[in-house]
Amino acid sequence: MRITKQRKVILEQLKKHKDHPGADIIYSEVRELMPHISLGTVYRNLEKLAESGTILKIESGTGHNRFDPDSSHHPHFRCLKCGKVEDIPFEINVPVPAESEEWMSERIIKKVILEYSGYCPDCSSKKD
Repeated sequence: MRITKQRKVILEQLKKHKDHPGADIIYSEVRELMPHISLGTVYRNLEKLAESGTILKIESGTGHNRFDPDSSHHPHFRCLKCGKVEDIPFEINVPVPAESEEWMSERIIKKVILEYSGYCPDCSSKKD
């Protein structure tokens, strides 16, 4: 994949985040640097960067995907109330049961998604 000026700026803005922003947030930041860029261009470039494995796309199921500059396979936590997505700051190893080894060996695993969900400290301390 060719790294265009637009992709470079989009990637630089994403790398400044630890909060897994959506395309809309990246768009607003990139637009300050490139006033004529469109939301569609930002979204398409984020998708291409994710397809190439440069970044990680975190799908929400609602169409409002988040993006992570860390493309390594690592677990996330998603708040059910505010939607915030965070990296889980430790490695989680899920053992494969012996009876599943044959099943696993017959497949090519390309992506593993491990996401915990619940309530972040801000939302769990708020009264409804």
